[in-house]
Amino acid sequence: MRELIRRIAAATPADRDRGVDALRALAILGVMLGHWLVTALVADSGTVRVVSPLHQLPYLTPVSWLLQTLAVFFLVGGQMAATSHAATRARGGTYRRWLGARTARLFRPVVAMLAVWSVVAGALLVAGAGLDTVWTLGKLALSPLWFLLVFAALTAATPLVARLHPLWPLAVVLHIDLIRFGLGGPAWLGWTNVAAGWLVPYCLGAAWARGGLRGRATAWVLLLGGAATTAGLVLWAGYPAAMVGVPGAGISNLNPPTLAAVTFGLAQCGAALLLLGPLRRLLQRPAVRGAVALLNLSAMTLFLWHQTAMMAVTAVGLLTGGFLPGLHTLPDGAGWVLARLVWLPVFALALMVCWAAFRTYEQGRRRGTTVVRAGRPAEARAVRRA
Repeated sequence: MRELIRRIAAATPADRDRGVDALRALAILGVMLGHWLVTALVADSGTVRVVSPLHQLPYLTPVSWLLQTLAVFFLVGGQMAATSHAATRARGGTYRRWLGARTARLFRPVVAMLAVWSVVAGALLVAGAGLDTVWTLGKLALSPLWFLLVFAALTAATPLVARLHPLWPLAVVLHIDLIRFGLGGPAWLGWTNVAAGWLVPYCLGAAWARGGLRGRATAWVLLLGGAATTAGLVLWAGYPAAMVGVPGAGISNLNPPTLAAVTFGLAQCGAALLLLGPLRRLLQRPAVRGAVALLNLSAMTLFLWHQTAMMAVTAVGLLTGGFLPGLHTLPDGAGWVLARLVWLPVFALALMVCWAAFRTYEQGRRRGTTVVRAGRPAEARAVRRA
């Protein structure tokens, strides 16, 4: 592993902004850790059900503020897509080939995941598992796909939205919430915010690619203005404090996104921009740079399989014949939290097994790592595509 990290670090193109890569890596890690901490699989009465610790332990709500990092991922995605599309146009490339290259890497690992889970679901049913249990596990495993669908749609729309000011989709979210919550409008109208809400940080990223968002003053405005607005919405407008969905809650900030989720995302984008300088200095260390590059090369694989890794550990734990604390038990106290923290390295180990098995679907199969095209080793080409 160390040798692989060293080779990837050496192959990273000198003109690549490693700070942006680090932000994407942090966003992926935040999502994975967030899911592992706020998703509990409780085994009782012969079934498995999902329970949110945030419902049982509301003092854990700040965890959702730190680890719900989707806005940062859309910020970085917008920046990378707009930069890549502009470079393709400058080289005389076509939109079709550009989009095909970007979406292929998103959906190649999805095909493998769907195939595996089709077999798993069928095997569980044959083995006598209840439909409720299979539905719960399948829904949890496939839940990351909604994100990829939204991200792919925004990527496809990059030429149209690359110069769209973020205030326009923000205004859409504001008006949708006013109609839903202020005027008693239909709940289904909120699903418009799935596109409009995540378009806000995506457009910020596109503006960043055009040379905007360079000053620290802009980053501080986003951070402080977004945080203050979110606090006001939670304290005085009735929005929930948790920035993730909580089963049983009347309103979810994430399903679909609310104005509070979007303004909180603006605060996160501001914090991410302020972190760029320290991250770039940290990435001068080859080991750190290589680890970030390696994570980016497998970002979609890790994202798609992290829930499966958690469920695999949970299933294996049931073979002990009892319910293990922090793994199968109800999250109803500090003891569960401490036990859950102990399980996190085990989840990570299971995820590494999934990564080893399925990473080639994302990175593409190559005949060794010494293949050269135009004088550039395969690792460098892979890092540039990340």
